Amino acid sequence: MFVLADIERHARAWGWSRIVLGAAALRGVPGLRFAKVLGSGAQGGFGLKPSASIHALFCVFDGADAADAFTAPTGALRAWRERSRECLAVKLRPYSCRGSWSGRRLETSGAAPDGGPVASLTRASIRPTRAAAFWRMQPPAERSLAERPGCLLAAGVGEAPLLRQATFSVWTGAAAMDGYARSGAHQDAIRAAARGAFFSESMFVRFVPYDAQGSWKGRGLAC
Repeated sequence: MFVLADIERHARAWGWSRIVLGAAALRGVPGLRFAKVLGSGAQGGFGLKPSASIHALFCVFDGADAADAFTAPTGALRAWRERSRECLAVKLRPYSCRGSWSGRRLETSGAAPDGGPVASLTRASIRPTRAAAFWRMQPPAERSLAERPGCLLAAGVGEAPLLRQATFSVWTGAAAMDGYARSGAHQDAIRAAARGAFFSESMFVRFVPYDAQGSWKGRGLAC
């Protein structure tokens, strides 16, 4: 599951305390196997300037029932919803995964979808000695993602400034997502990363989004 929340001004201290606590902020949530509490770039983007209000959650559950309980009106996500101007929760089924996050690999289930929307999560721990080179590549890749046909949603998030970054995106279909991944500035960034050994750890996951609750930037997400 991936959650985006735009925290109300009066609750921002609470929101930042969730990031400081990290997974401990979700301790005791039934069926929760793995969790990351993340910050974001300004306006949910990918730049160096952090957002004061936009936060994200990435959660892995034992099964659909646990995810449903988390997003239920009385579930643990209620704390974020009650303190947010806007909140979107997307339930996801991973069908492809390469790499790991904090040593954790995601279990996949099912084949790639024949049609319908797909989602992608790309995250990396950037080597400090390669951070400057990585961030020089970021603006062109960000612009190409924002302007790409078929991209329904894109957010840049991270668990630490500059060095631990992630991108979450939702697409109309696999063809649109693959077209972006294999062309232009994004392909150039992938090749440069491979040549430069930018990352000490990385993970690339593709999902089928099967339920979305709430809205983001004034729009819902049909799954």
